[in-house]
Amino acid sequence: MADPAPIETVITYLQMTEPPGSAHPPTPAAKVALMRAEAPTLAFYRYLYDTVGGPWLWWERRVMDDADLSAVILNPAVEVYVLYVGGVPAGFAELDARKMPGEIELAYFGLMEEFVGRGFGGYFLRWAIDQAWSRDPVPGRLWVNTCTLDHPNALAVYQRCGFEPYERESKTIDDPRFREAFPDAEVRVPA
Repeated sequence: MADPAPIETVITYLQMTEPPGSAHPPTPAAKVALMRAEAPTLAFYRYLYDTVGGPWLWWERRVMDDADLSAVILNPAVEVYVLYVGGVPAGFAELDARKMPGEIELAYFGLMEEFVGRGFGGYFLRWAIDQAWSRDPVPGRLWVNTCTLDHPNALAVYQRCGFEPYERESKTIDDPRFREAFPDAEVRVPA
């Protein structure tokens, strides 16, 4: 097998320093439930991460060993929330408050492909934002990053929900599909 070509990506870092003042998006017309996955099993977390992130080349957590991943997701300051639609998982949000009281990172956020474009993204993102800002003490900022490998609307959705870009970084990465992290995935890599 030939060596993979490196992938160029632009990472955009966004933040908000106060809760958004805009109205909350309407609840989608479906049976929706939002639940915290308290002490999620590795298998369930990997299912969420791989299913949501697979099409967008999320790879960092795929290559983490079980002990390292458990140390993150079972930390009491890390909260994993799952969006259910009609009783099935539709997406997840991970809030990382390990740097509190100063900041919270929206470490991961996304929907499974079957639920994209159906009004769940903005609703769920705003719900996750509200969760972060409802803490006591209130964080000094909430931040997130996205890149050009993510869904093409990700940056716009974050901005509509109140995040503002504060830094951009160009980065070259080795194609993670050649790390055996994506054995059967259909990954959309921008040209």
